Amino acid sequence: MAESREISGYNSMWLIAMFDLPVDSKEARHRYARFRKALLKKGFTMLQFSVYARFCSSEKTSNVFKKRIREILPTDGEVRLLAVTDRQFGKMEIFFGRKRAEVEKPPEEYLLF
Repeated sequence: MAESREISGYNSMWLIAMFDLPVDSKEARHRYARFRKALLKKGFTMLQFSVYARFCSSEKTSNVFKKRIREILPTDGEVRLLAVTDRQFGKMEIFFGRKRAEVEKPPEEYLLF
């Protein structure tokens, strides 16, 4: 019998990057765009303006991405990283006006082994 290998909602993580970077000059806007594009290249998706998240299959994987983000931090502004379990992330409530929306799902490629 084939064994199902589903990732636990308690072991898999979402790494959330929240940032507030200056955009008061052409160079500052360039640094902002460069940081945002680097997050996208590393597999993050935009949740809101300046709030990006990436699904990680484990805490160990999220620590790898934390390190990668530390390596590309802009010279000024504020960046916060928060890792939460998939289970905690799934309890997030999202509203567009008064309408409730669904929480992002982990990418399918992580669910198949």
